[in-house]
Amino acid sequence: MQSVMITGVSTGIGWGATKILIGHGFRVFGSVRKQADADRLTQEFGDAFAAVFFDVTNEKDVYAAAGKVREQLNGETLFGLVNNAGIAVPAPLMHQPIADFRKQIEVNLIGQLIVTQAFLPLLGTDSALLGKPGRIVNISSVAGKNGSPFLGAYAASKHGLEGFSESLRRELMLYGIDVIIVGPGPIATPIWDKADQIDLSPYQHTDYIQAALGFQKYALKNGRNGYPPEKVGEVILHALTTPKPRVRYAVIPGNPIVQMIQQYLPKRVIDWVIARNLGFKPRR
Repeated sequence: MQSVMITGVSTGIGWGATKILIGHGFRVFGSVRKQADADRLTQEFGDAFAAVFFDVTNEKDVYAAAGKVREQLNGETLFGLVNNAGIAVPAPLMHQPIADFRKQIEVNLIGQLIVTQAFLPLLGTDSALLGKPGRIVNISSVAGKNGSPFLGAYAASKHGLEGFSESLRRELMLYGIDVIIVGPGPIATPIWDKADQIDLSPYQHTDYIQAALGFQKYALKNGRNGYPPEKVGEVILHALTTPKPRVRYAVIPGNPIVQMIQQYLPKRVIDWVIARNLGFKPRR
């Protein structure tokens, strides 16, 4: 049985990927932070799922988890690593506390490097292990290519992850380890329930409050109407198993023709559309 390590599997894309991979005969090591989540997932997925406990920003715990996974691999390589764990910390950049911005980068970018470094030996940089080199799938976002208002910190982390993945892919050619990016659009996950509870009161007396409230309503509606997380899980499965994967897969609901038009529109035109929809008018 081939084994894959997935970070952040308690809900959302990580859960969807776990479900799809186990359904196709893989064993999944999934990172969680709570015992209750480990118990629930073990009951749901059975013996093909093994919970490992760590926060991606805790280097000591990540390396300890990698050691436990190594023990269970019995001298063989890991088939794949899916760097999925992440958060969104929304705010207008002009007013966002630096600590919040730092947390966003710490979890979504530095945490990915910590996990990658810890598990690379199991993917094949350790020549003592038996088996073919594994693959890394990094979960980016449409925000990795396009920055939306009020999601600047998130967009920065995902733009960073795209560049990180590009450099990593080229460096790991030395070991035969491939790196693939999956960039989802809106996915119907419990994250939107959390988004509905975001407190915008700190920005109540800023020029952004009305636009932020409108954007929040739009994002909630768009997200809840997105693809189910299993859809991304299917793309992750493909990225891990197809003989010749692309370097990046977009998973974006909606009309592909509209998406193509948006992709090739001049940035200034997109700026104008966003400003009009949010009611941005120059103060002078």
